[in-house]
Amino acid sequence: MSAEILVKASGLHKTFGKVKAVNNVNFEVRKGDIYGFLGPNGSGKSTTIRMMLGLIRPDSGSIMLFGEQMNQKKFKLLGRIGALIERPDFYTYHTAAKNLELLASYSGINLKPREQKRRIGETLDLVQLSERAHSKVKTFSQGMKQRLGIAQTLLHDPDLIILDEPVNGLDPQGIKDIRNLIVRLNEEMGKTLIVSSHILREMELIANRMLVINRGKVRVEGEVKALLKGEKVRVILSTNNPAKTIAILKNNGFAEKPEINKLQEIIFDLHSDRVPQLNKLLVEADIAVYQLNALNSLEDYFLSITA
Repeated sequence: MSAEILVKASGLHKTFGKVKAVNNVNFEVRKGDIYGFLGPNGSGKSTTIRMMLGLIRPDSGSIMLFGEQMNQKKFKLLGRIGALIERPDFYTYHTAAKNLELLASYSGINLKPREQKRRIGETLDLVQLSERAHSKVKTFSQGMKQRLGIAQTLLHDPDLIILDEPVNGLDPQGIKDIRNLIVRLNEEMGKTLIVSSHILREMELIANRMLVINRGKVRVEGEVKALLKGEKVRVILSTNNPAKTIAILKNNGFAEKPEINKLQEIIFDLHSDRVPQLNKLLVEADIAVYQLNALNSLEDYFLSITA
């Protein structure tokens, strides 16, 4: 039985002036995913996230949340989502618990005082801030503020959590704390998460599925393990004769539609067992091979498709 689809984006387009920020973006987030949302600065990643949250409207295309069209039941559906966009803002002269109490009242989270106190305590405990519940936020490190920001997203017990660059600017310990928290939310609480990040190693450690967007277009979407560690590898090839090389790739069944980047490097997917065979064939064809790399890390993979 296939997993429930919590987010389905179809044909999203968004233009700002003459810039196509998002160009025909399609993806699905399934229940139980830690979904890595990757892209360089200016790729359209943040614009797409803001469309998912109803902060801006797409020029065309549609977004379905929890199986329903977003524009038909927007506020009801968004009420099932918790989101942390960029760095969270707090009343720094108030305590962590007081900040959550104020947020609950502003957000219309209707709980009886005793229930609200219990909920705030549980949430702070989950993000490992219970011992600092009554400390003023101005005394917190950036990593602690990020964890308090995530606590804000959890107050109403959402079904989907969206975190935009949650480890940006953190030291190694802070990054580790957020990573562990994301995994706990997913594995222990059954939460589905969309995590936007440029820290590629972190995404490789925690995400089970991912999307890479570049210049407004989806470059790849799929299972992280299948993309990085499956039988197929992403090959980046550089030779003295790119045109002849591409012809050999096509004629010998190595790649039907190889891509070529600005550096004249040829990029395609290939079964790992066939890489030595390809090298041998190129040498026999009197083609000088300058580079033949089989990429198997997320950083290598990301750079190869956004070059």
